[in-house]
Amino acid sequence: MATFLYKLGRFAFRRRHAVTLLWVALLALAGAGAATAPAPTSGSFSMPGTEAQRAFDLLEERFPGGSADGATARVVFKAPGGQKMTDPANKARVDKAVADLRAGSDQVASVTDPYTAQAVSRDGATAYIHVTYKANGMELTDATRDALTKTGEEARDGGLTVEIGGDALQAMPETGTGEIIGVVVAGIVLVVTFGSLVAAGLPLLTAIVGVGIGVASITALASALDLGTTTGTLATMIGLAVGIDYALFIVSRYRAELAEGRDPEDAAGRAVGTAGSAVVFAGLTVVIALVGLAVVNIPMLTKMGVAAAGTVAIAVLIALTFIPALLGYSGRRILGRKARKARKAPGEGRSDAAGSEGAAKAAADPGKKGGDREAAEAAPNGGTRWARFVLRRPIAVLLVGVVGLGALAVPAASLEMGLPDDGAQPTSTTQRRAYDLLSEGFGPGSNGPLMVVVDGDGDAAAKAAGTIRKLDGVAAVTPPMPNKAGDTAMITVVPKDRPSSTATEDLVHDIRERTGDDVLVTGQTAMNIDFSQKMNDALLPYLALVVGLAFLLLMVVFRSVLVPLKAALGFLLSVVAALGAVVAVFQWGWLGSVFGVEQTGPIMSMMPIFMVGVVFGLAMDYEVFLVTRMREAYVHGERPGEAIVTGFRHGARVVTAAAVIMIAVFAGFIGASEQMVKMIGFGLAAAVLFDAFVVRMAIVPAVLALLGHKAWWLPRWLDRVLPNVDVEGEGLRRQLGDDADRPADPDADRPNRLVRV
Repeated sequence: MATFLYKLGRFAFRRRHAVTLLWVALLALAGAGAATAPAPTSGSFSMPGTEAQRAFDLLEERFPGGSADGATARVVFKAPGGQKMTDPANKARVDKAVADLRAGSDQVASVTDPYTAQAVSRDGATAYIHVTYKANGMELTDATRDALTKTGEEARDGGLTVEIGGDALQAMPETGTGEIIGVVVAGIVLVVTFGSLVAAGLPLLTAIVGVGIGVASITALASALDLGTTTGTLATMIGLAVGIDYALFIVSRYRAELAEGRDPEDAAGRAVGTAGSAVVFAGLTVVIALVGLAVVNIPMLTKMGVAAAGTVAIAVLIALTFIPALLGYSGRRILGRKARKARKAPGEGRSDAAGSEGAAKAAADPGKKGGDREAAEAAPNGGTRWARFVLRRPIAVLLVGVVGLGALAVPAASLEMGLPDDGAQPTSTTQRRAYDLLSEGFGPGSNGPLMVVVDGDGDAAAKAAGTIRKLDGVAAVTPPMPNKAGDTAMITVVPKDRPSSTATEDLVHDIRERTGDDVLVTGQTAMNIDFSQKMNDALLPYLALVVGLAFLLLMVVFRSVLVPLKAALGFLLSVVAALGAVVAVFQWGWLGSVFGVEQTGPIMSMMPIFMVGVVFGLAMDYEVFLVTRMREAYVHGERPGEAIVTGFRHGARVVTAAAVIMIAVFAGFIGASEQMVKMIGFGLAAAVLFDAFVVRMAIVPAVLALLGHKAWWLPRWLDRVLPNVDVEGEGLRRQLGDDADRPADPDADRPNRLVRV
């Protein structure tokens, strides 16, 4: 593979005009397709195999035109002190609001009158109008939402307190702020890392081009493939992350090759042949993690995963072709002003042999002062010093890392999964205030009533209603409402507790167990419960699939059994620690005020699988890039300890920069008003922090130091079975004759300076 990628890199470097025009044309083509395509909808949401979905399907069949899965809104009224909602003046304002809502949009399916639907509280102070729409929350037009909010404002002008809840006002969380913060921080980090505006700009430019092509393609195909609006958001987040990472790896290796005296075209080929191999396999692990979302068997998630995987594939192709093409334009300006001046210093024109000799001497005496570039190269950087520290104290570093992450993981044992309701919204929102008014006037369960569908005649429905009334946790049960044929009925059940509570979840299970197979429970609350259960059931199979396939892939890359095993176990430790931090903040409320958590509750049911999919891909990026450099050094004759130092000398700064960029991207979402977005941003930022800086930078070198040569052990029979993809470029070096004339490694002749393992 390294030889093929080397040729590809040199081809792209030489044919940079054609390659650049090709990618620009693809971006323009995707943009034109997105501009002319029909506007994307929210995408159809279904959960095959769940009771809530079967109930919705039955309602659509037996109650045609009932809009069972349409959006809902609750316009909640509270009378001023000393008044009641039944007072004539207040009743007149509510009646006008009912009429305005019915006439406000053709997307309205039904509007209930609170005075005939028993929607006035016992003390008469609170009442609410229930509105059902023909479309789901994401498909409602702005005009429909404006009509809803305008009705509330007009009623509020009469002195009433009016708030609006429900998913009708739910809109896609505003995107862009987090990405902008991430791009700005990425630019700063890249400039600090490379010391060159050109080197810093290349990863940003190519990542933006890759995300642009991916998201524009998704938009162009959204209507035809029924892709939801959230699909593009996930693709943007993942594409931006891996796009910057992959370009960073290639550019960093190109600079290293130039520093060894290569001409620019050969340096570009070698960078793609070596670091590009790591990019290919890192990208494959991300694709596996995203496509593996199909295990959950929720069509919407499957489409999101496949679309995001396509964006990752584009990022890999851009790193292998577009980056070397742009390097052809930048030439040696990629090194920055100081490095270019150093190359023009006296001694630059020496032969390779003389240069190698100088490097060896400088390495043997790093304290010697001098202006040679070789001496500067030989000076130990932060990665080298840290690696030597770990090699001196591997057991202590390993224990501190494992125990620290283990302590952070303890709260994960108390993980409760669910989907947040309006009670998790900030108190400044009308949805949260409507939630609180309903809880005060009708009980918290009124915010999430259950819809019970009885597949039977009136007697069966009456029997089911009687059984449900006797269950614990039931606040109210409405009389059965039959369809025209009389073979199906709907019953509304109001729980005593809030929708996201475990008590309400227990009530749903009790209804299903006590009423028989012909009684189905659905509604938004039941759908959330079934969704959480489905995600929970899919977690272990998903983990087994993703980690298992990635283990095999990494075994091919590293030609080792223990290194991939260590990588997988380290990843699991970092993810569980991040989940523990999420539980502590969002479920227990620790430091909740710092992160703007106003209402604790269950953790979003998607969170574990989402974190596994996203973080696993990014973690394997760092693992592959860092450890392949160690493997490369080991294959070329360095001892295990020397190889670890070499890997850190070349890779630690790049991995650190990539991790800081990703943490900034994800942390930018913590300030969002939506609880789910805030939770995702916090969880992903914590997971990358733990995995990059504790697992990859501390636990990995400590374990490799303790294992020594055994880390790279592979049974002979397995070595014969596994394909040799030459990620470390050993075959490429032989083909290029590097064994005879390549510049000496600065560390090769100074064994006394390294801790032997």
